[in-house]
Amino acid sequence: MSERAAPFFCPYCGDEDLRPNEQGHGAWECAACNRAFQLKFLGLLARGLQRNDGGGEAI
Repeated sequence: MSERAAPFFCPYCGDEDLRPNEQGHGAWECAACNRAFQLKFLGLLARGLQRNDGGGEAI
């Protein structure tokens, strides 16, 4: 597992020009829209992953 997971694009403007921010782990800044944001892992859901094989329309 990697030590730091990097986002692929800014959640506000969609640009890919991101740099780590000085605020700490998980903090990023976007050079395109001049915004800073933080990514945080909250935990695993108790119910886990549920598959929906309920017979929907095929694509």
